[in-house]
Amino acid sequence: MKTSRNPTVLQTIRADVRRHWSIYVMALPVIAYYLIFHYGPMYGLQIAFKDFSPAKGILGSPWVGFKHFVSFFNGIYFWRLIKNTILINLYDLLFGFPAAILLALLLNEIRHSVFKRVVQSISYLPHFISIVVVAGMMIDFLSRNGLINQLTGIFGIEPTDFLQNENWFRFLFVSSGIWQGIGWGSIVYLAAMATIDPTLYEAARMDGANRWKQTLHITIPGIMPTIVILFILQMGNMLTVGSEKVLLLYNPLTYGTADVISTYVYRKGVLEASYSFTAAVGLFNSVISFILIVAANSFVKRISENKLW
Repeated sequence: MKTSRNPTVLQTIRADVRRHWSIYVMALPVIAYYLIFHYGPMYGLQIAFKDFSPAKGILGSPWVGFKHFVSFFNGIYFWRLIKNTILINLYDLLFGFPAAILLALLLNEIRHSVFKRVVQSISYLPHFISIVVVAGMMIDFLSRNGLINQLTGIFGIEPTDFLQNENWFRFLFVSSGIWQGIGWGSIVYLAAMATIDPTLYEAARMDGANRWKQTLHITIPGIMPTIVILFILQMGNMLTVGSEKVLLLYNPLTYGTADVISTYVYRKGVLEASYSFTAAVGLFNSVISFILIVAANSFVKRISENKLW
């Protein structure tokens, strides 16, 4: 009599591949993309601990340990870069993150389907505008002779060089980002709202709940798992600000509030060819981002049932 035994992990994987081989074939390009462009380049992270020379290559370059990390931490721009990067992301978290949720809640309350589609389309359009075009529009509108100063000049207000004043940079950067991304960001929340059971709203209306109470007690709790996941992911980007838009808008007069880690890495790595130094800065950034994601997930698990893992 043969004794039954549980299949091994390898046997289970083989059986699953044979059963769903077409799905695995479709996933191969995605897997190859991540292996080639995301995991493959991790081999080059070791140049953060070396004085890398293109002539000597990665293996031939001398090992210097934490020299470049110490140089970055002791640099005169270290605290300015950290402060500017965190503040821009913090403003975006405080104002940009709730903006998409608020727009989704407002769109969800619109009952006129044609008007709702028009509003959605208008809110989505800025997402498809190139960052270069957005930066060009901002430069034209906010210059000393631009549209904004011409309009305020009607009321006798003196023209302001918005993009030459470091005190305006964070506000302009974050607000333009909200304008460009609020509609696209609301799509995720609208999709989450579509999964909420309609009978919950019917029961609430029978109990006398108005639209505000339905939103507060049904809609928001229904999309809370989505909000939590996106919040945790955004926390992992607290030390990441896209360099493209900053590079297009900043200038030496606004470095005090506009210079962030990504733009510093661009200047040191591309313009000054300090590859090892910028690799060290990038690795530091990645480690801190990972710690922030883990910390945010642990915090959320303590206060609610929702979590990323």
